[in-house]
Amino acid sequence: MGKITAAITGVGAYLPEYILDNFELSKMVDTSDEWIMTRIGIKTRHILKGEGLGTSYLGERAVQDLLEKTGVDPLDIDLLICATVTPDMFFPSTANLICYKSGLKNAFGFDISAACSGFLFALNTGAQFIMNGTYKKVIIVGADKMSSIIDYEDRNTCPIFGDGAGAVLLEPNKEGLGIQDAILHSDGGGAQHLYMKAGGSAYPSTIETVTNKWHYVHQEGQAVFKAAVSNMADVSVEIMERNHLTPDDIRYLVPHQANLRIIDATAHRMGLPKEKCMINIDKYGNTTAGTLPICLWDYESRLKKGDNLILATFGGGYTWGSTFLKWAYDGGDFSK
Repeated sequence: MGKITAAITGVGAYLPEYILDNFELSKMVDTSDEWIMTRIGIKTRHILKGEGLGTSYLGERAVQDLLEKTGVDPLDIDLLICATVTPDMFFPSTANLICYKSGLKNAFGFDISAACSGFLFALNTGAQFIMNGTYKKVIIVGADKMSSIIDYEDRNTCPIFGDGAGAVLLEPNKEGLGIQDAILHSDGGGAQHLYMKAGGSAYPSTIETVTNKWHYVHQEGQAVFKAAVSNMADVSVEIMERNHLTPDDIRYLVPHQANLRIIDATAHRMGLPKEKCMINIDKYGNTTAGTLPICLWDYESRLKKGDNLILATFGGGYTWGSTFLKWAYDGGDFSK
């Protein structure tokens, strides 16, 4: 019983008030509710409005929700890791800003950039600090203001993404709960299919880069879809087999919310019925690093101590992975 694991002991989230539905979107670009629902499965997405409001605002609100629900003193937080591809600015880091705005005066923070896999990579990074005994309270934030890098004249990308943030608290556990195993991958060979070309050191901002729309997400849908279906499903099945889990052992698959067809394909490969999948893509769209913690927040009241969860994701990079964790508390205790 001496082994220390890193367990999620609370979850918070924030979705902006403004809701962009398919009807409004169809006035902006050549699309329709039927087209979007058939191919992606999204009805609405939340958009952050307000001058000067960036990802740190989303993250701060999610952290405040987390701290209020758990009753944890902000001064007791040791570390905050923020997963995002839409930082407020290159530096300081978004984690730095969230710590300051949330009153985490004793914590240090840094960002992780792994697109839609960012939260899972950050979760497993933060867990190391807990498991090796260095820290007692670590917050992991997944947050993105995707509306800031989306071309609302591109019908292939603008229906997919929304803005939002989720945050979880990691603490030591000696009951065998929390993170049990993880399989994480990256392959830069996929960069050509999903990227934002300009704004970095390779193509700094110029009049030309703006005119050419290089500051927006570029996605080759078919290539990304094919890679996501195979890799996300493969890594989810692999972690089941590695931990001798059957479909009956799993309470929920917590999948990245990119496309309903990708989620269905992953669940099918795992032998899971739809009722064992956390799905909220219809309400929030793809919030990139925010999808997994927002799912946990959405379904928190249904979770019980000891429930087996498989978190699975795929994102730009390419990046992908899965994590097997045992839920550490009865969700009804903190239900929103």
